[in-house]
Amino acid sequence: MAAMDLFGRRWALRILWELREGPLGARALLARCEGLSSSVLYQRLRELTSSGIVANSPDGYELTHLGTALGDALRPLGDWATVWAQAQAQPQDGQDSLEV
Repeated sequence: MAAMDLFGRRWALRILWELREGPLGARALLARCEGLSSSVLYQRLRELTSSGIVANSPDGYELTHLGTALGDALRPLGDWATVWAQAQAQPQDGQDSLEV
């Protein structure tokens, strides 16, 4: 449950998503996460760092091996979200048209 509590916090998953392709500095993360305040960013980064999911390196914040494994585990959810978004954009005919 501790993991669900951490990932359920606002902006946590978005920060992890933005770090999936490599390290980013705090300014870059703020620019990519419109509406995220610097105080919340630093709080989430502290939480993710203390959980061993993110590390602070000379290049910026980056995913650890655990963070990368989490990204791999969440990839099917991202695939589902793409299908769901496409279904939302189509007119509904009263049937469940969500096919993954």
